[in-house]
Amino acid sequence: MCGRYSLAKNKLELEARFEAEMLDDFKPRYNIAPTQLVPVLTSESPRGFSHFYWGITPQFAKNKPVSQKLINARSETVAEKASFRNAFQQNRCLVPADGFYEWKKVGKKMKIPHRFTMLDEKLFSFAGIWEEYETPEGEMAHTFLILTTSPNTLVADVHDRMPVILNPEQESVWLDKRSSEKVLLGMLTPFPEEEMLSYTVSPLVNQVANDTPYVLRKTMPMDQFGNYTLFG
Repeated sequence: MCGRYSLAKNKLELEARFEAEMLDDFKPRYNIAPTQLVPVLTSESPRGFSHFYWGITPQFAKNKPVSQKLINARSETVAEKASFRNAFQQNRCLVPADGFYEWKKVGKKMKIPHRFTMLDEKLFSFAGIWEEYETPEGEMAHTFLILTTSPNTLVADVHDRMPVILNPEQESVWLDKRSSEKVLLGMLTPFPEEEMLSYTVSPLVNQVANDTPYVLRKTMPMDQFGNYTLFG
């Protein structure tokens, strides 16, 4: 799965990379978590960032609170499951990021956080789908989730799933409503490990409130108490 990611770039960098306009008050994010409001790009507004909540309510499950929503969908079944099929066909989005986090289990209780980025830590995008739903107050809200796939060899050392990462050439195809299902499904594959890097980060990333540049820093593996370990 993908349960935490970063978007530690400024407004100008995002606008240049995706050729889209960002809100003036956007601030870099270092520890993005489910239920938070974050920027995405949709086919309805490809030249301006929209801000959706991370976590999606299936069409058949109206009025669920944000905390009960799903945050990922398996790419292998996204075109078949009733809960995701329509969004996959009609409501695809790009989720900008510059890294994501996964936790490697060491023993029965310890989990070591790792950060995954591109080799040059440049911006990239996850493949996402979005939905619109009505809140209990009668207002319309927009939510998204991130598609996952089997891991490449780099991620497999830490976790058994990874987010679907699109290359720049695939992004316009993903947003194009005319793209065939066959073409779309063909893009939902593990990103090449030779184009990525991974390193351990501080367990401070475990706490959502720690949305600071410090959580991006490369550290020696530490346990949940901040003690250095022998595991990498």
